[in-house]
Amino acid sequence: MNKSDNPNPLTALLQNKIVAYALAFATILAFITFVILRQTGSFSLAVYDPYVALIRNGLLNTIIVSTVALVSSLVIGFIFYLMSISKIQYFRAFTEVFTEIIYGTPLLVLIVISAFVIGPAFNSLDRNTMGYIGLITYMTPYMKNVYKSAISSISEEQYLAMDLFGFTPYQKYRYIIIPQVIRVLMPPMMNNFSQIVKGSALLNVIAYDELFYSIRVAQSQNFAFIEGYMLVWVLYLVITIPLSQLTRTIERRWSL
Repeated sequence: MNKSDNPNPLTALLQNKIVAYALAFATILAFITFVILRQTGSFSLAVYDPYVALIRNGLLNTIIVSTVALVSSLVIGFIFYLMSISKIQYFRAFTEVFTEIIYGTPLLVLIVISAFVIGPAFNSLDRNTMGYIGLITYMTPYMKNVYKSAISSISEEQYLAMDLFGFTPYQKYRYIIIPQVIRVLMPPMMNNFSQIVKGSALLNVIAYDELFYSIRVAQSQNFAFIEGYMLVWVLYLVITIPLSQLTRTIERRWSL
């Protein structure tokens, strides 16, 4: 028997994986096609050609608000993490109560309350800004927990070893703590970013000009609702799937 007659197990495994993913993709595509064909009217995305600029602006605003919310929640989440480990009892109690309240509040409710209740209470009628704040507030406890998990990944033995070898505070953070924290921090942070992107669609209730709201405006004029919903679905996937794949790539490379 020739050596070439024995298939490489890794090659066979890769081929099986490719076939499985191709079948899964084909199944989902067939389902989507079936749903589209079952619609009573004709399906054509060409009706959205006049609204390309509107949709592009909505897509850009979605990315902007998501990025702002990510960076802001990272900063505020770190502050809340420091408060949660503070020696001051009030700070620890405040972060715990705040976290429980946010966990029990749907994002849509928080955005509406921020824009229509909290904002006017502080003489602010800028609903867009209050929507930003609502989204940032919602993500803050999740970011706090990301920091908690990342920093707790450093064992007590490592701190003892750093003290034993006489590391300065700069050396501890520069060479030991920060590299490990970033390695653990990145994947959940990217997952949270994906959650922010999807959650930003709820800002349409306050008429913020993000992607979903732009599609709704176009739908109100061309009445192509099915095409609009399919288009907005695809555009969100264009943002979130690369983020998901990037997260997996980071996890694979940094786990080595």
